[in-house]
Amino acid sequence: MKVSHLHSNLNASRRTHMLRHTFVTTMLDAGVSLRDVQIAARHADPRTTMRYDRARKNLDRHANYILAAFMASGT
Repeated sequence: MKVSHLHSNLNASRRTHMLRHTFVTTMLDAGVSLRDVQIAARHADPRTTMRYDRARKNLDRHANYILAAFMASGT
C-alpha cells in the first residue's frame, strides 16, 4: 500500500512539472519576454526559466524527433 501511495505522489509531482514546463515553453513560443515568463513562473532567477528554453531546443536532437522529421520529409 505504501509503495502505491508513493508512486501516486510521484506521478502527481511529475504531472505538475509537465504542466509548468508546458506553461513556460508555450509563453516563450508565443514571444513573451523572458522577464515576463520568469515573473509568471515565479522563478527567482532567470537562469531557471532559461533551462526550460534550452530543454525545448534540445528536443531537436532527440531520436524521436529526428525520426519524426525523417518520416515527415517523405524520404
